[in-house]
Amino acid sequence: MTTKLDTHTLDTSGATLTYDVRGEAGTAGADHPVLLLIGSPMDAVGFTTLASHFTDRVVVTYDPRGTGRSVRTDGKGELTPEVHADDLRQLIEALGVGAVDVFASSGGAVNGLALVARHPGLVRTLVAHEPPAVRTVPDHEQAWAAVEDIHRTYRRDGMGPAMAKFIALTMQKGPLPDGYADAPAPDPVAFGLPAEDDGSRDDALLGQNLRGCCGYRPDFDALAAAPTRIVVAVGTESEGELAARAGVAVAERLGLSPEVFPSHHGGFLGGEYGQHGEPEPFAAKLREVLATT
Repeated sequence: MTTKLDTHTLDTSGATLTYDVRGEAGTAGADHPVLLLIGSPMDAVGFTTLASHFTDRVVVTYDPRGTGRSVRTDGKGELTPEVHADDLRQLIEALGVGAVDVFASSGGAVNGLALVARHPGLVRTLVAHEPPAVRTVPDHEQAWAAVEDIHRTYRRDGMGPAMAKFIALTMQKGPLPDGYADAPAPDPVAFGLPAEDDGSRDDALLGQNLRGCCGYRPDFDALAAAPTRIVVAVGTESEGELAARAGVAVAERLGLSPEVFPSHHGGFLGGEYGQHGEPEPFAAKLREVLATT
């Protein structure tokens, strides 16, 4: 049976958001609230496989402002998690279904934390999967220096050299050594990236979201006071990587033990963007976590 899918747009301050609603509105209820799947800057396409495992409830995905089908009208400057959180607030309110469950991955997990800190009544359960809030890790000075170096490289040399540094940073296992940001730069060609600069500076990750996302300092007091149930998730294959270490640090600050999910940072992917995780066991784990009260 094909799941009903409706696509909508929502005008917010500075953007027109596009979002998709899978399933029949009548299937939502107290036991099965709407499930909102969010990433950043990843758009709704990345959740296609994961959404297919939740046909028993309404699933909503969206393209964050400046990515996919969601068009910015506020220029091309850097974005903050607070801006994304306000977009998410307006999206949830437009759904008109009360509090929702949220699975949020990577930058989406950072935005989800900002959403709960600012609007806790809109989220019943937040599953924050590997939020790369690097200022929370013990080696935060080295991590932030690496993020700033990636940003400077992007502004100076373009996407290829900067993305090569970004990928190398995400793959690094364990604490970053002193002077990590000053180490020789990786070769973009080794990652299948262009070495030449095409002059563009509108990349959604490197130009719009990198520093706001990675530099975000969660409001732990607001999160602890929120009625929202918060679950911090990390991938079993991600141990030691920066985003997973940040997830562990966030969980510790909230007095939580992180939930270990199958696979890696993109463990829910089923071939979207050419990347594969373990989407079936990942979805089973998510279902289990959401069912726990």
